[in-house]
Amino acid sequence: MRGGITISITLILLAVAAVFVGALMKSMFGFGEAIVSMPLLALLPIPLPTTVSLIGLAGLTVALLTVFGGWKHVERPVLILLAVCTLIGIPGGLVLLQLAPAIVITSGLGIFLIAFGCYSFIKKSRSIDRPLLHHRGWVLPFGVASGMLGSAYNFNGVPIVVYGTLRQWTPERFRGTLQAHFLISGVLVVGGHALSGLWTFDALILYTYSLPAILAAAALGVYVNKRIPAKRFEHYLFIMIIVLGFLLLVPRGSS
Repeated sequence: MRGGITISITLILLAVAAVFVGALMKSMFGFGEAIVSMPLLALLPIPLPTTVSLIGLAGLTVALLTVFGGWKHVERPVLILLAVCTLIGIPGGLVLLQLAPAIVITSGLGIFLIAFGCYSFIKKSRSIDRPLLHHRGWVLPFGVASGMLGSAYNFNGVPIVVYGTLRQWTPERFRGTLQAHFLISGVLVVGGHALSGLWTFDALILYTYSLPAILAAAALGVYVNKRIPAKRFEHYLFIMIIVLGFLLLVPRGSS
């Protein structure tokens, strides 16, 4: 169905730029495209359902393009559990999107990410190096939360980033498992968007225009990621978490 947007060349260029920045972030670190792109898209006259479905499609595309290079590093038992738990959480997220004010969810997530990122950064700086989560049962709450936040706001990466950080995954396992999870959860989330009527004709048009930018961002992100020293990766990761937390606190448009 049409979303009623007047699609101009200026709108297309700005939307493509927002998608490119988010796709670049995801291909570099394995997450962050929705948190980066959605505030930028909120500045444009694009309805929220169109934005959600556009970023869902873009995120799925990036995961599809980057997952194969890191497949050998994927923690497969955890990935399977995450997929099941994500599927369980998706219906709750669709309900959350309809009932809960977005500002409450995004602000709460922003405050949490800032606190968690600062805590992790300080802990790492003081060389306190001990995993906090050992049992795989912890996958359940993080996976369900991923499904809920993914179907509602495309924030399915936030719980998995926190989980991977607390498991102290290596950079290769972190990025590989995240991208594999995003490929599976992306299919589920995008399917949920389609079945719930979130897809719009305008979202598909903007996604089509964004495809070349997504391809370029994926290639550039992989290139940069391979050149990030492993010892510095966690520091960059914690900084990214803090920055993304502040981005979640940025007021969004009312569209």
